[in-house]
Amino acid sequence: MPDSLEEGTIVGMTEQIDFLQLRDFAVSIATRAAELITTRRAELVAGDGIAAHTHTKSSDVDPVTEVDTATEEFIATTIRTQRPGDGIFGEEGANVESTSGVTWIVDPIDGTVNFLYGVPDYAVSIGAEYQGHLVAGAVVNVARGRTYAAAAGQGATVTGPDGIEHALRCGQTQDTALALVATGFGYEADRRAAQAELLTKLLPNVRDIRRIGAAALDLCRVAEGTVDAYFEHGINAWDFAAGAIIAREAGAVVRHPGFDKGSADGELTWAAGADLAPAFEKLLAAHRATDALRG
Repeated sequence: MPDSLEEGTIVGMTEQIDFLQLRDFAVSIATRAAELITTRRAELVAGDGIAAHTHTKSSDVDPVTEVDTATEEFIATTIRTQRPGDGIFGEEGANVESTSGVTWIVDPIDGTVNFLYGVPDYAVSIGAEYQGHLVAGAVVNVARGRTYAAAAGQGATVTGPDGIEHALRCGQTQDTALALVATGFGYEADRRAAQAELLTKLLPNVRDIRRIGAAALDLCRVAEGTVDAYFEHGINAWDFAAGAIIAREAGAVVRHPGFDKGSADGELTWAAGADLAPAFEKLLAAHRATDALRG
C-alpha cells in the first residue's frame, strides 16, 4: 500500500490525536530501550558470551537473543503502563489490541545479526500506526548513539551523540545510474538465491549497492541522504514502520505492502528520494522487482 497521508486527512486526524506527542513518546521509550541493550550486551560479553543466550527462529541464520526478548518486554510494559489503550505489535510476540486507535509497531533490535557480531549498526525501532497510517516513529542506532524521529506533517530529525538535532532531507539524485542503493536479504536459502539473482540485474544500472543489515536503518539512511534508495522483499511491518515515516517526512517516496503482510508473502518495500523515485520505480518494474518474491 502507498504510505501517504493527504493533507486534509492529517488535519482531520490531528484533531483527535497529537502526532508530536506520539513521536516524543517513541523517542523516550526507544532511548531507554537502547540504554538497556547497551547494558545487557556488555554484561553478556563480560560473562559467557552473547552466543550462549541466543537461539534461532525462522531458520538457522535467523537469531534472536535474550536481549531482544527482554527489550521488547520493557517496551511493551512501558506502553501498557503509560498508554493502556494503545495496541502493540512486536516482533518477539507482544500483541495487544488497540482501543485508542493507536498501535505501536515494535522491533526491539533491528539488525540482531549485527548485534550478535558487534557490527555497530543495530537499532530499536518503534512506529505508531493510527487509522491505517504511520503517523510517528523513532529509530535509535544503539551503537552509534544516533536517534532518528518523525511525526506526520512535522518533518524528520536526527540527533547525534552530542545531543545536537538536525533536520533530515533525502538526496536529490534523479538518475538511477548515479544512485547508491541499499538492500537486504531474507533468512531462507531459496529467498536469498532469488534476491541475489535479482541483484545481478539491478547492479549494472545503479552506482553501487550497500548491505547494512537493518531495514530500519536503511530507511533512515534514505532520509539523511547517505543512500539514495532502498528496496527489499519480504520484510515485516516492525522492520519498516518507524523507518518508513522517517524517510517519508524527509521527502522520500515510500511504498510498502501494508501491516498485514509478512515475510512469507515476499512483497516489496522500497523508498527513494522524490526526485529519484519515478526512475527507480521504473527500474524495479523493468526487472519485475515490484512483483512478490516468494523464494
